[in-house]
Order: sequence, then structure tokens, then C-alpha cells
Amino acid sequence: MRLLAIDTALPAVSVCVLDDSDKIPLAVESAPMTRGHAEAVMPMIERVVGAVEDGFSTIDRIVATTGPGSFTGIRVGLAAARSIGLALGKPVVGVSTLRAIATPLMLARGGTPVLACIDARHGQVYAQLFYGGGALDTAPRVMPVAEAAALAKGAGCRLAGDAAPAIAKAALDIGAQLEIASDAVAPDIAFVAMLGLLVEVGDGRPRPVYLKAVDATPMATSMARSIAP
Repeated sequence: MRLLAIDTALPAVSVCVLDDSDKIPLAVESAPMTRGHAEAVMPMIERVVGAVEDGFSTIDRIVATTGPGSFTGIRVGLAAARSIGLALGKPVVGVSTLRAIATPLMLARGGTPVLACIDARHGQVYAQLFYGGGALDTAPRVMPVAEAAALAKGAGCRLAGDAAPAIAKAALDIGAQLEIASDAVAPDIAFVAMLGLLVEVGDGRPRPVYLKAVDATPMATSMARSIAP
């Protein structure tokens, strides 16, 4: 199976084509950015898929990150994935940004829990604790930085994601020194694609994960309704 993976949920735009016979993408491109996801994503997709022999005709599945993350970024990535899936007649699946951040660390050291954490602004973070080893993961939540620090201290976990430094700093105030395994602003797009292999195909409309009300104008609110199931 060959997948096209798209991530625009965080301060970056990333695209890759991955064949399930290899862990290394056939083609990949990523660029950090806080704005301009909508303008950047389709040209990047065209470049990446164009670098693969026979291009779009070889794609079997499209995967996009569903959040949490930037409201606009999530919407852009899902809209791109759905439009390509519709044009190609191929299934579209979604992958959590938090799980994509945690997965490579869990694979590298599965015995130590990971708190995947993303800056949600205004002193809050999106966070989810991943245990590994068959244990049930916690549900993703939005919470204050101090609460995330207390959660991480109690779990004795490592931190991953762009909110990791803020949580590690807050942990010092409660007598905990936490390991920052990664402070990357976005997941490795290859792992987004790999997770996409494992997702059960649904109705082709993966749902966005926002976790909190968007800091929105009426225009942004209307865009949310346009993507809602």
C-alpha cells in the first residue's frame, strides 16, 4: 500500500509519500511556518507526489492529521486530504497529532511513558499520556501548564512536543525534573504515514479534534461548520 500523508495542524506543513514496504518515504518535504498553510500545502503535495514515478496514480490511501492543533491548520489539511481522496476515489483516514508525536519515542523506549504536549496558548496545553506496553493511554485533554506538569510528575514520564520546555519549567516549581525527549513543533510526517496504515477506513471524512473552543472570529466559526460532519 502506498500512502500520501499530510500534516498542517501545527506550525509546519509536511507531506510525504510512503510505501508500506519501507520505513523511509519515497518523497518528503517539510517547512516550518506559523501562517500560510492553505497557500503552501497544495503546491507541496504536487511537488512531493510528482517526485514519485507515476505520481497520483500510485496512491492507495490519504492520511491527514486531525489535531489537536491550529484550528485553521487542521481544517486546511483535512480539506486537502478529502479533496484528493475524492478526486482519486481513494480512502482518507485521520491520525492524532499527539499520537504521531509520541509514537517514535514509544518505539525507541517503550517502557517509559510519554506525555505528548502541544502549546494551546494562553497558558494551556493539549496533552495526552501514552504508556505503551499494552496499558491504556489517557484521553487527550486541554489543561493548564501547571496541571500538565503535575500529571507528568505523577507518571514519571518524558515530555515531547513544543510545550515540553514550558511544562519542564513548571515541573521544577513542584520539585520534579522531567526529561524533554523532543521539543519538535510538529510530528515526523513519516510516522503520520505509518500510523495511517493502521487506521481503520471509515466514511472517508476523518473528524477534526479541537478540544477547546477556537479563538475565533465569526468567519472562522463559519469555516468550522463547513468541515463539521
